[in-house]
Amino acid sequence: MVSGGHFAAFAALTFLMVIVPGPSVLFTISRALTIGRRDALLTVVGNAIGVYTQVVAVAFGLGAIVSESAAVFTAIKLAGALYLVYLGAQAIRKRHRLTAAFTSEVRTTPGRAPAVVRDGFVVGFANPKSIVFLAAILPQFVNSSAGSVPAQMLLLGLCLPVIALACDSAWAVVAGQARDWFARSPRRLELVGGTGGLMMIGLGTTLAFTGRKD
Repeated sequence: MVSGGHFAAFAALTFLMVIVPGPSVLFTISRALTIGRRDALLTVVGNAIGVYTQVVAVAFGLGAIVSESAAVFTAIKLAGALYLVYLGAQAIRKRHRLTAAFTSEVRTTPGRAPAVVRDGFVVGFANPKSIVFLAAILPQFVNSSAGSVPAQMLLLGLCLPVIALACDSAWAVVAGQARDWFARSPRRLELVGGTGGLMMIGLGTTLAFTGRKD
C-alpha cells in the first residue's frame, strides 16, 4: 500500500495546490456573498465530493483519457464554465431578493440544501485545475509493486477533498462575515449580490478561454 512518506509528500503538494485561489475558492466566495455562509459551506461540501469524483475517475482510467484528449478536457471545462455563467446570471437577476436571505424562514429551509450541494459538485468535478493536478501528479506517487494501483490512488486522493474542505470552509466563513456587514444596508446587499454574480460570470468566462495549449 501507500507508504507514509509518499502520503505526506502528496498531501504537501495538494495543500500547496489548494491554497492558491482557483475556481472552487472564487466560487465559494461568490456564493458566500450572494447567498450566505450556510450555503457557502454546503457548496464546499459539494465541491469536495466533486473533486473526489475526479480522483475516482483518475484511479479507474479517465485521468489518462483526459490527459491525452484535448477534446475531453475541453468538454468538461466548458460544461463547468457554462454552469458558472448560468449561476452568475441567476445571482444578478435575483439580487433584489437578497434581503429575504436573512429571515429565519429562508435560512432554515432544508429543501435548498441538495441544490446547493449539487452546484458545488458540478463546479468541483469540472474544475480544470484539479483535473490537471490529479492526472499529472497523482500517478507519480503510486508504486505498482505495492498493491492495487486504483486503491493507492483512492487513498492518496483523499488528501484533496479533506484539505479542500478545511481551506475552502475558512474562505466561506470569512466571506460570510463580510456579507453580514453588507446586510446592514439593503443597497449594499444588492450591490454585493450583483458583484458576486459578475464574479461567477467572469470566472466562467475565464475558464472557458483558459486551458492547455494542445
